[in-house]
Amino acid sequence: MSDLHISPAGAADLSAVLDFWKSAAEGTSISDDLAGVERLHRRDPHALLLARRDGELVGTVIAGFDGWRCHLYRLAVHPGHRRQGIGAALLAAAEERFTALGGRRADAMVLDRNERAHRAWEAGGYGPEEHWTRWVKPLAR
Repeated sequence: MSDLHISPAGAADLSAVLDFWKSAAEGTSISDDLAGVERLHRRDPHALLLARRDGELVGTVIAGFDGWRCHLYRLAVHPGHRRQGIGAALLAAAEERFTALGGRRADAMVLDRNERAHRAWEAGGYGPEEHWTRWVKPLAR
């Protein structure tokens, strides 16, 4: 897979990433807008990793580290490029980033209904922790 290039997103990539997620990612998030992705990029310009093949965006992952936990979001691979190791390469790059930052354990947000994603995460060595439930509260703007 020497033709695959993984690097952090630049500010000029952010609109394209949002468009990419519309076709490659499952579900939407309250943060799936330009302001949200720009805020992420300003806070941590190396968190959003992009995979490109021949210049084409084929995958993404957000590898966020808050100094305590390593969080993975938006692992997405273009439908026409799945099952080629791109997701695994993105996870490896995210894990390298976490290790370099001193992270000890990575966690991922994975939709319960996304069976295809479950297989990809399991192949990467991840598994659900049945004793946890995610509690959320949308914050007023």
